[in-house]
Amino acid sequence: MRHILIVDDDREIVQLIAIYLQNESFRVSKAFNGEEALAIVDREKIDLMILDVMMPKLDGLEVCRRVRARNHVPILMISAKSEDIDKITGLMSGADDYLTKPFNPLELVARVKTLIRRAYLYQEEQREDEVIRLGNLVVNKTFHKVTVNGETISLTAKEFDILFLMASHHGRVFSSEEIFEQVWKERYFQANNTVMVHISNLREKLEKELGYKLIKTIWGVGYKIDG
Repeated sequence: MRHILIVDDDREIVQLIAIYLQNESFRVSKAFNGEEALAIVDREKIDLMILDVMMPKLDGLEVCRRVRARNHVPILMISAKSEDIDKITGLMSGADDYLTKPFNPLELVARVKTLIRRAYLYQEEQREDEVIRLGNLVVNKTFHKVTVNGETISLTAKEFDILFLMASHHGRVFSSEEIFEQVWKERYFQANNTVMVHISNLREKLEKELGYKLIKTIWGVGYKIDG
């Protein structure tokens, strides 16, 4: 559940926005001045901030600048000021979007969803691409970690790179030359048994835990993972 912080000194506006966001299954926190907002950002994980420009103690522009100095949480700035220069100032201070009051709450929700999608969905898809699952084997490139049934398997850097290469091209046969040149980034030369040795080590470390033969030899061609 994404956590939205609404910051505005107008409590009725805050409550109205909160109702619409909660109806869309967002978690909502509220602040009624800039200092309260910064305190919440310091102690909680916020996924998006809706920030009014004109507020007591610290205005929205200053809050935006201070938040931007700490993290990259998406910020939707709202203001009764509709001049282009005001929008430009808001965006220059670090806001991701600017909405002029009075606004349609449904438009605000749509903009929130767009900012959330831009900020997090693509990142999550990218991270998911870095994780390969083959039965009870999980290869996580982001954390350079391999597990079998939840237990971590210790691999060298080159062993990991070979495994990730083959697992990410499930079913494809790789020659020793292809593996060497993609993992070592060097030109392959005949009678080089480096790949064979690393494949042997991978089998020894993985297949005992897996309980089956993961890396298959295609004689005269190379190696593949069926899993």
